[in-house]
Amino acid sequence: MAPKAPKAPKSPIPNHFFFLLLILSAFSAAAASGKLRSRRPCRRLVFYFHDILYNGKNAANATAAIVGAPAWGNTTVLTGMNHFGDVVVFDDPITVDNNLHGTPVGRAQGFYIYDKKEIFTAWLGFSFVFNSTEHRGSLNFAGADPLMNKTRDVSVIGGTGDFFMARGIATLSTDSFEGEVYFRLRADIKLFECW
Repeated sequence: MAPKAPKAPKSPIPNHFFFLLLILSAFSAAAASGKLRSRRPCRRLVFYFHDILYNGKNAANATAAIVGAPAWGNTTVLTGMNHFGDVVVFDDPITVDNNLHGTPVGRAQGFYIYDKKEIFTAWLGFSFVFNSTEHRGSLNFAGADPLMNKTRDVSVIGGTGDFFMARGIATLSTDSFEGEVYFRLRADIKLFECW
């Protein structure tokens, strides 16, 4: 009978530790080189949406209406105090240029809530529902809209059709307004997740 070879001493560090160390070093190398995540948008779009608020006299062409108001307000005229408490729903045309009478490529549908007494600001929740040959589906948006800022960012939180599961940022800017009845917003949309 041949003598038994001596057993190799057991390593105090388990094998799975080396595997974990290998994975972590690979991720840190990728992160250091900036390869994990691209910061450039995968898609960029610009649209305009046109909001015509019902004022008691313009029912034929109004695209938005006050559906909720504080006790001191009413649903025909926006309240004082920065419109605090007013809830407005809208179904606005979307165009590729700033012409209200241009061919619409879809509808902006949703609501905005004037949510501060001290500052003129609103909170938005809406969708762009496309019906053109160029775009099919929808993009969904949500976020604060500090109206006195020149530009404001709201989140793109999803989409359907051509924009399935899209994520990104929409930079809004007031392109035009006429009193409290009409305003036009420019939406510069940058998508960072495209499927």
